[in-house]
Amino acid sequence: MSLQQQIMTAMKSAMKEKDQTALAALRAVKSELLLAQTSGSAEGITEDEEIKILSKLVKQRKDSASIYTEQNRNDLAEPELAQAEIISQFLPAQLSEEDIEKVVVDTIEKVGAEGMKDMGKVMGIVNKQLAGQADGKTISMIVKAKLS
Repeated sequence: MSLQQQIMTAMKSAMKEKDQTALAALRAVKSELLLAQTSGSAEGITEDEEIKILSKLVKQRKDSASIYTEQNRNDLAEPELAQAEIISQFLPAQLSEEDIEKVVVDTIEKVGAEGMKDMGKVMGIVNKQLAGQADGKTISMIVKAKLS
């Protein structure tokens, strides 16, 4: 079943259950996917592009929630985190920091990176390899620690 079909099925069940938070999150995903399809090429969007879109939506909601939390607005932060959790269900399983670290160390050895000047090379390869499975901020933090 394609991602759009999964989203539509989840939307139908959210409507039946009258779950407004889930419905809002799923509608946002559907909207972004349709926007990407209509602005892109004739054959549609790839699975990697779908994962990037979902990751972006989750990141936006988590960033918003952290801003709300800083401003002591937990009433606004909680729905954002709930929506991020709902959207995350459609992403591939996230890797642990230990697993990310293994990939980073392997990549550093393959590339022969020796310092911070090689961070761009390592980040590019690791980001492609772990697309949708790890947060860019976490990858960056681990790469910096290993190269410095």
